[in-house]
Amino acid sequence: MTSSQQTPEPHGHEHGHEPGHGPGHGPVHGSGHGHSHAHSHGPAAPVSRHLRKVIAAVLIPFATAVVVGLLVLWPGGTPAHERTGVGFDRQTEQGKVVAVEQVDCKDVNAAQVPPTGDTSTSQGREAVNAQQGQCEKATVEVTTGPDKGRKFTEIVQPDAPRQLHEGQGVVVAYAPDAPRDLQYSVTDVNRKLPIGLLAGIFALAVVVVGRLRGVMALIALAVSFLVLTLFILPAILQGSNPLVVAVVGSSAIMLIALYMCHGLSARTSVAVLGTLVSLLLIGLLGSLFIGWASLSGNTDDNTGLIHGLYPDIDMSGLLLAGVIIGSLGVLDDVTVTQTSAVWELHQADPKMGPRALYRAGIRIGRDHIASVVNTLVLAYAGAALPLLLLFSIAQSSVGTVANSELVAEEIVRTLIGSIGLVASVPVTTGLAALVVSADRPGAAEQRPGAGGQRSGRGGRRRRAK
Repeated sequence: MTSSQQTPEPHGHEHGHEPGHGPGHGPVHGSGHGHSHAHSHGPAAPVSRHLRKVIAAVLIPFATAVVVGLLVLWPGGTPAHERTGVGFDRQTEQGKVVAVEQVDCKDVNAAQVPPTGDTSTSQGREAVNAQQGQCEKATVEVTTGPDKGRKFTEIVQPDAPRQLHEGQGVVVAYAPDAPRDLQYSVTDVNRKLPIGLLAGIFALAVVVVGRLRGVMALIALAVSFLVLTLFILPAILQGSNPLVVAVVGSSAIMLIALYMCHGLSARTSVAVLGTLVSLLLIGLLGSLFIGWASLSGNTDDNTGLIHGLYPDIDMSGLLLAGVIIGSLGVLDDVTVTQTSAVWELHQADPKMGPRALYRAGIRIGRDHIASVVNTLVLAYAGAALPLLLLFSIAQSSVGTVANSELVAEEIVRTLIGSIGLVASVPVTTGLAALVVSADRPGAAEQRPGAGGQRSGRGGRRRRAK
């Protein structure tokens, strides 16, 4: 018992000389094992005041610049425009299917066969098929807006991808310039209940497993969404440079999310610096290769509609902004993990120098690189799967597919994000190794709770003498 109490600790102070530690407490609280256990499950050891000043000297100007950028670029709201009635730019209300009956497609003139009777085209064949089956005649009631209670009919063809049933909630579009009988039409189904339930299950799982960290992560997620919807999107629509807006908004999200989830500490600050350097690299590579590859960012109906409504928006800049914002979430994961790994390695063996810490940390990072890059590539491939299927049906060569702007955008987006992720591992690991090795342990240990011993009964840390 006595020899266990007098074993020197890795930081050089002996707990056996602490007052109030009787022999009965030696094996649990006085031994080296007990001290190591407290570090591995408790908060990170605090760094010295000198090192905190150095980190603050770097991060405070950066945070100030982000705040100034938010104030300068903050929009007054989404700019108004006259609705075109095309795509998402339509006035919509909620509705409910109150009745569905089966009718002959010929009776409701569901589709027009070409006057020539030509069925060699896909449109002609679809028209013939539509007139040979049983259609559904749905009666839909508008449940919101000035025309609440108004009813209209919707014809659903037998081969339509979306079928309606009685009692189903739907989204209806309103066209004020159309004839009265054609002003309302069903555009989608109401999915709020299943999506809301799934979101609730997700939040519950995060809180149950993550506890307080999970709660803070959900709050940070909500704040990130607010920054996206209240700042980034309206600012771009107002005509601000999408790249500048994305950098300022992403930096604000990064600062809020990382410090809220992981605490205001030197460890988190190093992760912030590593993320910032990686974001800058992604921005530079994106600006170079998006311009070099002549990617316009205007490749589908949605981007075409945006360009038509707001012609002053730089669509290629919008593409670059998407690359930066899309890479931010995965970057946070990599930088926090690498910083934590280096910190834990240092606490396990305080004698390790920056070079040894970097080598050990980078070995952990190599496994992280392999999994993260694969995840990012598969995520983009999954999002573009219908497009890839179209090229496969057309039997296009790999070169032809890769050269098309639709696919080239995804390739550039994936590769730029992956390069930033790969670079974040050595950058963050190197920063963490330098910071934790440059610390002055003597100064940190003099602060209350920095290296103190937990008492036998309450488990509190006491000031190291």
